[in-house]
Amino acid sequence: MSKPQPIDEAHASPEVRAVFDDIKALRNVEDVNNFWKYLARDPVGLKRTWESVKQVMSPGALSPLVKEMIYVAVSVTNNCDYCIASHTAAARKAGMTDAMFAELMGVIGMANETNRLANGYRVPIDPAFE
Repeated sequence: MSKPQPIDEAHASPEVRAVFDDIKALRNVEDVNNFWKYLARDPVGLKRTWESVKQVMSPGALSPLVKEMIYVAVSVTNNCDYCIASHTAAARKAGMTDAMFAELMGVIGMANETNRLANGYRVPIDPAFE
């Protein structure tokens, strides 16, 4: 099986082009990033994913910066190089400093370590936490 290829705007269907246009308008960019171009191979999945991202990542009780930093943390834990890069860039654009990034990496590392220790030891949940 060959490696999937991205769909660029010039070769996009009207359905894909509509999603690409919405991404560009909302993010105020001239082109969509590679993630969306690869998802465009499945126009229905592309639209569903974009609509979900718009809803989840829009401002709410959590600021855009906090949401992007959470996204970085999950991406680091899941070892997704692409998402680490894209959401670190988005977090920096939203105001994340080098000091905040360093502290975030410390929290991610500590959480992963203690999570694995708790799981390995099969530590029961304290009644106070339930």
